[in-house]
Amino acid sequence: MIMPLIKGLQITISHMFKKPVTLQYPTERPDVKPGFRGLHALNVSHDKAKCVACYLCPTVCPAKCITVEAGEDQNHDKYAAKYEIDMLRCIFCGYCVEACPVDAIRMTEQFELANYSRADFTYTKDRLLEKK
Repeated sequence: MIMPLIKGLQITISHMFKKPVTLQYPTERPDVKPGFRGLHALNVSHDKAKCVACYLCPTVCPAKCITVEAGEDQNHDKYAAKYEIDMLRCIFCGYCVEACPVDAIRMTEQFELANYSRADFTYTKDRLLEKK
């Protein structure tokens, strides 16, 4: 009876002097590991989005959460006039990043995606361009 009690106290006291494994979030920020797939972002080239509206990302998306509508500029080049991602449906698989032939979309290390309204989970082209 007394030996298990002493063994238990020994384990408890040994943990008192070890570094805690928990973080005091949000004051302490976790280190995001390489390869983490967080919020999407559109890459910019020459002050505009690199996306050429080829429709590969919505085609390969298993959750069908990406909406792209093509536009055409005065040089008859296609661009994404509308680019939206519904984060409530996204499964963060990264297929959209892998399928993009012009490296227009990437996944950032941002993991704080909480919002209060359903509409805030729809990331438009302007919101995706803001992300670094």
